[in-house]
Amino acid sequence: MLGPALTIAGKDFRQRLRDRSAILIAIVAPLILASIFGLTLSGVSDESITFDYAVADLDRGPVARSFVDDVLGSVQQAGYAELRGVPSAEEARRLADAGDVAAAFVLPVGFSAAVANGRPARLQVIGDPDAPIGTLVARSIADSFASDVTFVQVAVATAAAGGAVRPPAELADRAAAVPRPVGIADVSATKKELDPTTFYAAGMAVFFLFFTVQFGVSSLLDERREGTLRRLLAAPISRTSILAGKLTTSFVLGIVSMAVLIATTSFLLGAEWGSPLGVAVLVVAGVLAATGAMALVATLAKTPEQAGYWQSIVALVLGLLGGAFFPVAQAGGLMEKASLLTPHAWFLRGLGDLAGGAGTASVLPAAGAILLFAVVTGTVALLRLGKLVEP
Repeated sequence: MLGPALTIAGKDFRQRLRDRSAILIAIVAPLILASIFGLTLSGVSDESITFDYAVADLDRGPVARSFVDDVLGSVQQAGYAELRGVPSAEEARRLADAGDVAAAFVLPVGFSAAVANGRPARLQVIGDPDAPIGTLVARSIADSFASDVTFVQVAVATAAAGGAVRPPAELADRAAAVPRPVGIADVSATKKELDPTTFYAAGMAVFFLFFTVQFGVSSLLDERREGTLRRLLAAPISRTSILAGKLTTSFVLGIVSMAVLIATTSFLLGAEWGSPLGVAVLVVAGVLAATGAMALVATLAKTPEQAGYWQSIVALVLGLLGGAFFPVAQAGGLMEKASLLTPHAWFLRGLGDLAGGAGTASVLPAAGAILLFAVVTGTVALLRLGKLVEP
């Protein structure tokens, strides 16, 4: 059984290697799309991203200077922003409207005095509509500063409570002793999100994997239509060997395509896949799941063309639902739960665990979920594949 199966698998594998369309789908297309997505979106989460901001300090008071020098100055020093001083609110608005800056801060005359006397103070943020991320960051900076100012005002009022006249130094000490109502703790996550380059390299690899493995099982329909299947059945070769050879072709094609894509994206795009052993476990599980799913779809078709259409639809739906193109799980609710029905979501989740520095054991739950998908689809497919090798 093993010899004939390997012979059939070897013949099919060599045939597919000569087929340029198979190489295009298995390697070229996912590599190109991963490069486009990764290079286009890598800057969104890149820590070196810098926003251009305009600052119109019309107040020149101590509170305004604290915001400009300390708050915005620290952001600029960290490399997250470039500041441009402007003389008026009109100039700040013009720069934002023209898209020359992502957002503009305007501190009106009397801002410091209003804060010092406990009166409402207004800090304007004028954003560029075409730079929503930069505007959101600017608003977050302003909101954080406003919260700190409000806390200081409340602390000073609390320290001065009771009506007694106290020296400014004593008021400052008492205000500093007032505890913050809310504290923020930085707790490192046990899991790490994949960077855009790695995410799209992995997403495109597992997405096109389902197209790649279909070449093995679907060839049964080609051989049946062309009459070569009858010749195989007439030879001293069991049906089990024929099926094993076709499934082996799908498995080997999947492993080879994934290995090439992992090596290529790591070398050319800088993708970080994680522990090689952990990645290998996920890849083997993913290839088995893809083979089982595509084999099952092939058993439902009557012609190679019909099988190709149905397999493409199933691969596309599973890829979209599983988050191969964008993180569907972030939508939450029903979409997040539905994505867990796909091997794509578990494959990417397993890589995320590896990206967080965890060992091979961390991928076992994800690999187990993928293998469960493979067992269910593969078992049903094997029960139906016998019909494809009937004379």
